[in-house]
Formats: sequence, C-alpha cells, structure tokens
Amino acid sequence: MSTSVQDPTPSTADAPVVPVHTSERLRSWWHLPTALTALSVLALLVFALSSPGADSTTFRLATEGDLNPGGIVPEDLTLPSRILALVLALACLAIAGVLWWSAAMMRPLGRRGRPALVAAFGLLWVLAFLDWAFHGATVDVGAMLQTMMLLAVPLAFGALSGVLSERSGVINIAIEGQLLMGAFGAVLVGSMVGSPWVGLLAAPVMSLLIGVLLALFAVGYRVQQIIIGVVLNVFAIGLTSFFFGTVMKQNPQMFNQPLRLPTLRIPVLADLPVIGRVLFEQNILVYLMWIIVAVLTVALFRTRWGLRVRAVGEHPRAADTVGIDVNRTRWGNVLLGSAVAGLGGATLTIGTGVAFGEEMSAGKGYIALAAMILGRYHPVGALGAALLFAFTDALQLRLGTLPAGSGAGIPSQFLLMLPYIVTLFAVAGVVGRVRVPAANGVPYVKQ
Repeated sequence: MSTSVQDPTPSTADAPVVPVHTSERLRSWWHLPTALTALSVLALLVFALSSPGADSTTFRLATEGDLNPGGIVPEDLTLPSRILALVLALACLAIAGVLWWSAAMMRPLGRRGRPALVAAFGLLWVLAFLDWAFHGATVDVGAMLQTMMLLAVPLAFGALSGVLSERSGVINIAIEGQLLMGAFGAVLVGSMVGSPWVGLLAAPVMSLLIGVLLALFAVGYRVQQIIIGVVLNVFAIGLTSFFFGTVMKQNPQMFNQPLRLPTLRIPVLADLPVIGRVLFEQNILVYLMWIIVAVLTVALFRTRWGLRVRAVGEHPRAADTVGIDVNRTRWGNVLLGSAVAGLGGATLTIGTGVAFGEEMSAGKGYIALAAMILGRYHPVGALGAALLFAFTDALQLRLGTLPAGSGAGIPSQFLLMLPYIVTLFAVAGVVGRVRVPAANGVPYVKQ
C-alpha cells in the first residue's frame, strides 16, 4: 500500500517568469554626486561671479601654417569670460543633478553612461577654470596640449609598468627607481656611443636591474613588497647619484651629453589644427606609448597570456592547479614592466634633449603609481590618468608665464602644488572603490 502526499501549492509551471532585481544601494552612493556638486558650486561662485564682466578670454585654436581650408577652425576664439564661465558652471550643475537622480532612484546609467558623464563634467569644469584663470589673456590650446603630451609620456610608461606587475600579483612601488635608471642608462650609453638610438635601447636594459631585484626579493625570497619597492627606489637614487658625481661630472662630453631623439613628423596629419602637432609631430617614444597601450589592452583581455596573468593575480592557487607556473609568470611580468618603465625614463633625457641630473625623476614614479590606481589597473585608464596629471602640470607651467596684470593672479605656491592636489583628489575622491587584484602583494608558495 502506498500513500502519496500532494503539495497544496498550486503549480506555476505555465506561469510567466518575472525577474526580480534586488539592487542594494552602496553606502558611498552619494560621494561622487556630492563632489561634483561642490565643484559645480565652486565654478559658479568663483569662476563665473568673480570674473570681470568686461574681460574676454581668447582661445588660440589654429595657426597660419595649419591645414585649415576655408578657416573652418578659427585661429582665435574670443568669448566673454563671465558669460562663458556661467554657462559652463550651469552645465556642470546639470550633470551633477543627473548623477544625483541616477543614484537616488537607483537607475543605472549603463556601463558607459556614468563614465561619459563624468568625463564631460571634467572637460566642462576645466574649460571654466581656463576661462577664469586666463581672463584678459590668450590660451594657446595647441601649445598647452603639446606640453601635456611631453609630460604624460613618462607617467604613462610608469603606470603601464605598474599595470603589468600588479595584474600578476606583485606590488610595484619601485617605478620611481625604474624611471631613474632608464634616464641614467639612456644618457650614459648614448653618450658613450654618440647615438640617442642606442641610448633608447639601453634604457629598458638598465631598468631591468631594478626589475630583477624586485622579482628576486618579492617573488623569490617573498620579502614584503612595499618595503622592497621603497628600498629599491633609494638604491636607484644612490647608485645614479654616485656615478653622476664621480663619472658624469668629470667628463660630461663622454658620459653625459644632452642627446635628443629626432622628431618624426607625419605629413598632412601633423598640419591639422590643435591636435596635429600634439599627436603626429613627436619623437618615437610618444608613438611607442600609443602602440604599447593598444597592444597591452588586447594582450591582457583578449589573449590566453592575458588570461593567465590575470588568473595569477586573482587566484594563484587555482591557476597552479591548471598548470600555470605562478612564480614564473610573475617574474616575466615584473621584468617586462621594468623594461616599459625604462622607456619612460628615456623620455626624461633623450626624449627632451637634456643631460642626466640627480633625482631627475622627481617623484614621477609615485604619480605614475597613482595614475595606475586611478586607471583601475587598465592600460587605457592608466593612460587617461597620466594625461590628466600631465595636463595639470602643463597648466601650472603656462599660468606661471602669464604677464603681470592678466589672468586670475593665482599664487605661484599654489600652482606648484596643483599637480599633487589633483592627484590626491583624483585617487581619494573620484575613483571611489577600486577593485585591486585579489592576490596583489601576496607571495605564492607552491604546496
């Protein structure tokens, strides 16, 4: 005798399935809208209302030799300072309002919507700042962007070095030392041979010395990675300062010549207004920067090698179980990253035509580390962050050359702090939470 128990719950086999989304608002949902609102109010009160009503700001967009048929792009664009700042500040407030609405109503703007709005806000806010800072003067946009590109190259190469190392699980604080060794090797070898091209080849090789030591102690001997990175930076400063004081100063013609890589001009494209000279009239290091960013982006996220690197950085034990040599992968990435940073060091010397000087990296390695974090450990993001920091540096250089009586009269001490202030705000306020590779900084011991 068998008994059957029927479930009293009515069958819903034929009922339509309705997906239920249970989205939980993050505790920090208000951080970004609040920051953008505060910046918008600052633009409205300072940039718009404090600008003299009679002054105008001139933006120089083209020159006589540019490829500009029919004057499509005006050479000089003159606009009333107060009205322009007011319009830009109100546009910033509107973007901040959209982000408030999206966060409060839990209506996501899509994968690209939110970054696009933040980028638009940044562009509008910077234009409002330029309008206020240069009122009654002329902003040469092309020249400022050229300076930005020159300053961004070492930061970009340093940030890419960090991406390569930390995606595999090795914290790279030694970017400063890698840049310094690259600058030192480029000038030393290039001067001895008499060719900046040989110096370009020597720069990544010299930086490999720091990479080998970092991999040896961090991966091989499992030393605390932040400590060894700081020690290697001090080691690089001491080593280069010793050779600079004992060898280069004694015979600069033989060991410390101010060599410079030639400018490679791409015809027609280099004649475009504003962006022509910025993108298509540069030395080979700038073109290598674009190429390496593109190659690394594809390699890290579209190839088997990139999948293995990211697996080692996220879950090394799981990667080991499928046959990936974790420590060998980390060694390779640290060495490759050091070589890339060496190219950034070469930019400081043979890329700009100056001789080597003591501690000439001047903290650029640490700013590159911040660019890597701001770029969320992605090559394209790291490049964008490097351009942002370089723009603030170029801006303070340009503001420092304004004639007396023009512009906003910003104190020179504040201008010197500007790149570092932007770095702090960008990393602490704009980025929010950045997901670090799970095994970053954790040595791996094979069981």
